[in-house]
Amino acid sequence: MSRLHQSLATIPNRYAFIDTIDKCAQQHDQFSLMLVDVVRFSDVTTSLGITVGDQFLLEIANRIILLFNEDISFGRISGDVFGIIFPKRTGRTQMLCRFEKLVEHFKVPMQYDNHAFIADFNVGVVSTGKHDFDLTLFVSRAETALKQAKENKYENFYLLTHEEKADTGRSLALKADLKRALLQNELELYFQPQVNLQTLEIIGAECLLRWNHPLDGVLFPGPLIEAAESYNMMNELAYWTFEQAFVSMATLDSAGLRISLSINISPTQLYDSKLIPTLLNLSKRHGIQLSRFELELTEDVALSNSLMVKRQLSQLREQKVAIAVDDFGKGYSNLAYIRELNLNALKIDKTFVMELSNNPVNRAIIEAAKIIGKAKSCDVIAEGVETLEQLHILREIGITMGQGYLFSRAVPINEFITLASADIIVGSSPLRRVIV
Repeated sequence: MSRLHQSLATIPNRYAFIDTIDKCAQQHDQFSLMLVDVVRFSDVTTSLGITVGDQFLLEIANRIILLFNEDISFGRISGDVFGIIFPKRTGRTQMLCRFEKLVEHFKVPMQYDNHAFIADFNVGVVSTGKHDFDLTLFVSRAETALKQAKENKYENFYLLTHEEKADTGRSLALKADLKRALLQNELELYFQPQVNLQTLEIIGAECLLRWNHPLDGVLFPGPLIEAAESYNMMNELAYWTFEQAFVSMATLDSAGLRISLSINISPTQLYDSKLIPTLLNLSKRHGIQLSRFELELTEDVALSNSLMVKRQLSQLREQKVAIAVDDFGKGYSNLAYIRELNLNALKIDKTFVMELSNNPVNRAIIEAAKIIGKAKSCDVIAEGVETLEQLHILREIGITMGQGYLFSRAVPINEFITLASADIIVGSSPLRRVIV
């Protein structure tokens, strides 16, 4: 087992740790490398100073070593990124369990000099054997996996498989994967409940794409989406998503669930003249009104000065399609544009919610979002609700809608129907009995 440290200086640095990786490749037939990035740690050093920041990093390092009480090798790749080598066992399921164990363990706050900090992590993983081992490429792939983990919307974990290229997906192999995934129905929509925070009733769901990979199981499709954007296949992927959303809405209606569905839309669609006609055709073919759907845009897209984007958004509103700004606050919102934009909802970025209990500024930002929402007569939705404490604070502020792991992860439609039907039919879901 790696020894505990009295100082950050005694933790193997990047170069020493890479040397350890090389030695591990010579000693073991299989092993995995996990890179662990402390989310938004620069905020800690900026607010509390380097001394306090270093003490928290040291505690994080030692707690990770104790947490994985096994034959690991541990090092510090950069300022707030640590590396862990797990010899022998390399399965995706086991690495995902380790990630979840890590996140769960650090929900307990750390204390130092009257300061408290709850650590959250982005985690990238690669696995290999010693055959055809290339040290530089292996480390590069691990950093690619970490980059992808940071870009995942709801789960900050990513395992880069042997088949995926280290250039984050801009490869002919991924283009072929995307074509195969579309042709062989490997893609699937999952649904994360949107909940009334006062009654805990499920009032809607966000549609999230998942990839049922024939070898690696259910994956977040980040690399496929990059491939779609790189090879001008984004419209094909988006229209598949729209089609499935309408099919899913019909299934929900058949189950007696009259709720709304939110769909993420990329900038590409807002520059596509076929967007509105396609949605109108789907609405007519499935007999479902467009007002049942909400399109989620990132701030930079919603606030675009493009005449094409403005025209598309205006036409969508004319067809009663709801428009939401996703990750509100993350992109340093231009409030002048927000003032002019006709919105149905603001979705507060999860980082403000996840750090709500230990940062009064985050509460102030959420309170400001609520005031803006009230002035614009639009909903305010909190993303990333994970703890009871966050739920209670959001209730105090007056936020009425939310989504997050406290209620449910994104699940396949049959699981979602079971979850939502129990809530409506029984009138008191298991979640409500626990929380209220």
